[in-house]
Amino acid sequence: MLEDADSNPFLPRFYEEPEKYAFPAQLYFLLTRYNQQRELLQRDLFAQATIADYVFAKDRIFASLNLSADELKLYEGVYKLLDAQMAKPDLVVYMRARIEVLAERLRKRNRDFERYISYSYLERVSSAYRDFFFYYDEAPLLVVDCSDIDFIANSGDLADLMREIDSAGPGVQYFVPRKA
Repeated sequence: MLEDADSNPFLPRFYEEPEKYAFPAQLYFLLTRYNQQRELLQRDLFAQATIADYVFAKDRIFASLNLSADELKLYEGVYKLLDAQMAKPDLVVYMRARIEVLAERLRKRNRDFERYISYSYLERVSSAYRDFFFYYDEAPLLVVDCSDIDFIANSGDLADLMREIDSAGPGVQYFVPRKA
């Protein structure tokens, strides 16, 4: 299940005028993720494994970074109502990378609205993710350093990660792939 950032009509405008469009962009993401997760609950959860490229709780990371105090209070009220209905994941994989790697990967992705993301904003987002996952305890957590691996160019990197996921246990574990 993929997060569909491209369909958010407020996201390009958010990057141009963050103060004006942060709340509608965030609310759109929250409701879209909620609807995706609810669809999953309607399916037979025992029929197959489902992999999502986000965890529902991470929506709060961007909300805390981008919303004003009043907007955040309103957002939190809506979030709590929706989160109470969400299933918790069996495992969360947090893939992190150095800021310069993240910036390069955004450049390669080549989305128009991401071209002007500042390095300082990337640092704030990365720091917020790190802080969020430092305290995350809703599910087992596998922290993966992706700075020196490339799942697209090297299928072996993906195979290594899949082995780590298959052997992940409770609590927090770390996977730092060796450089080739």
